[in-house]
Amino acid sequence: MADQLQLEVVTPERRVLAAAVNSVTVPGRNGDMQILPGHAALISELQTGVLAYNQGGTAQQLHVSGGFIEVNNDKVSVLAEIAERPEEIDAARARLAREHTEKQLSSWSGSEEDFEKARAKLERSMVRLQLASNR
Repeated sequence: MADQLQLEVVTPERRVLAAAVNSVTVPGRNGDMQILPGHAALISELQTGVLAYNQGGTAQQLHVSGGFIEVNNDKVSVLAEIAERPEEIDAARARLAREHTEKQLSSWSGSEEDFEKARAKLERSMVRLQLASNR
């Protein structure tokens, strides 16, 4: 059994990360999933949240939202709609997005589908703020 995983995080626009890591924790559909070397094969929907990985004893984090994760033969492929490193996050912009969306949701009168889109936007801005404040 290998002692590392090959982690690759890609979006439609770019490859965000390709690295050998010791462990990965991803926000899956039913909660966070920790993946260690030797993990069983799986495919899961990716939720908005923090993807954390350990590389040589150093913990790193990314903001991810939407997409899928596949684990197979010690390779973890994250195909995300959005993936950002903490240093790429504009905290002021995320704060404005959160405030705007909270205001919008507090007096909601639109469709349920639009409400879910706004709620997802609020969740993304909150994760961005969390990561930006941890740098």
